[in-house]
Amino acid sequence: MTELAGTAQDTGRPTQRSQAKADRRAALLDAAASLFSERGFNGVSIEDLGSAAGVSGPAVYRHFASKQAVLAALLVGVSERLLDGGTRVEDAADDPASALRALIVFHVDFAVTEPDTIRVQDRDLDSLPGEERRAVRRLQRRYIELWMRVLGRLHPSLSPDELRMRVQAAFGLINSTPHTARVGGTSVDAATVRPVLERMAWAGLNAH
Repeated sequence: MTELAGTAQDTGRPTQRSQAKADRRAALLDAAASLFSERGFNGVSIEDLGSAAGVSGPAVYRHFASKQAVLAALLVGVSERLLDGGTRVEDAADDPASALRALIVFHVDFAVTEPDTIRVQDRDLDSLPGEERRAVRRLQRRYIELWMRVLGRLHPSLSPDELRMRVQAAFGLINSTPHTARVGGTSVDAATVRPVLERMAWAGLNAH
């Protein structure tokens, strides 16, 4: 008799148990971004993280060895996602101008959808152990260099120092969204924020 194939392992699909574990890990990281943003890394306990994600404090250790490991997964993970996403954007573009516009849209989308992560990175990066902190810095440098490469193709006369300065200034503008996208104490709708940031970033990167 021939056995029927098609288990999750046979097809490469996650099992129900592994998917549930991945979902719980993602929920913990989402909770960490929100709580670290609101209270700071030192103001949040393992029990706080577990409660926010719907599990007990000790259950957090099934996914992360420590609170610092949660922070590392959050910040290293977002740096990897930015670099991977930026690389895909660059590879898919037909020309430098299209690549730069697409990178701006990509990074603005990150800023308006993950403001908590930006706040945590700005404030709590130094709470990471040295190795993880260096990993974040390396990924950030590669992401900056990707933007410099694209901008340099569009403006070949610019020096590396000026390319770097323009890119970092654009990041400063876009990443200020979590702190500045409020008028009179009221949050500004993302649909309003996006085109303004995209126009300003484009103008700053291409200033004469």
